[in-house]
Amino acid sequence: MSTPLAPGVWGVLATPFAGSALEVDETSLARAVDLYTAAGATGLTVLGVFGEAAHLDLAEQHDVVEVVGETRGDLPMVVGLAGRSTRVAIEQARTVLDAAGGADGVAGLMVLVNTADPAVLARHLRAVHAETGAGIVVQDYPLISGVRIDQRVLARVVAENADIVVAVKSESPPTAPAIATLTAVTDLPVFGGLGGVGLLDELAAGSAGAMTGFSYPEALVATVEAWRSGGFEAAREVFAPWLPLVNFEAQPGIGLAVRKECIRRRGTFIESGVRPPAPSLPESLAPMAAAHIAAAERLLGEPTDGVNA
Repeated sequence: MSTPLAPGVWGVLATPFAGSALEVDETSLARAVDLYTAAGATGLTVLGVFGEAAHLDLAEQHDVVEVVGETRGDLPMVVGLAGRSTRVAIEQARTVLDAAGGADGVAGLMVLVNTADPAVLARHLRAVHAETGAGIVVQDYPLISGVRIDQRVLARVVAENADIVVAVKSESPPTAPAIATLTAVTDLPVFGGLGGVGLLDELAAGSAGAMTGFSYPEALVATVEAWRSGGFEAAREVFAPWLPLVNFEAQPGIGLAVRKECIRRRGTFIESGVRPPAPSLPESLAPMAAAHIAAAERLLGEPTDGVNA
């Protein structure tokens, strides 16, 4: 049996780039690990969709995992596999596990739902596990995968493969009903994503927390902790002031560029470039990014360099 992921906030790391060639910026990446560690994250998620894993070659994927592995201390790490075919996913898995020191170096490998056929999906998940020995985080993200699976079918696949699955990352809108369907069938932890936009409703539906990125992960951690101690009202009070920034970072199409710019303005990333075909931050939004970061600084009471261009 694989060990289920601990509940809480698993921070999804964006991959920072530097220079005109957009090379991986290892210094900024290490700073991002420190940010999530200081914020009280339960764990880290590397090479996720917002980590631009699909735009990194195998050598870069290896380097990213290696840097995070060297910086994270005791914080557990989930590593995403961008490949949707079994063969490609296994190839990527071998690369990242080499960087992580083997299956014992990761809390799980995150595998995209690549088909709505339950038998084919189960074979895919079990093949990745068989080749790696790692537990599987099942990621249902139809916007990226192009696959829409009935949540009752997905719940059955997860339940029938509970010996190898360590968590589900549910990102199929509307996420709260999807999570409710999954948690009704399995005791495995189910995490929300999508930048935390639906965090309160997802917690009410039975989620174990959030597996997502945000420029101020302290807010996500505080919200989940407030839910545990005081339920909906306590969590709502904590989360409500952060919702404008959550929504700002979750804008369709440009969300990655927006989040990277917010992380840069916070002082964690040196640059905020994204690799094509992802669109860059529209210049018209730069003043809003500054305003949102200034508001976040006031919430934390710890001014940074967020107003700088």
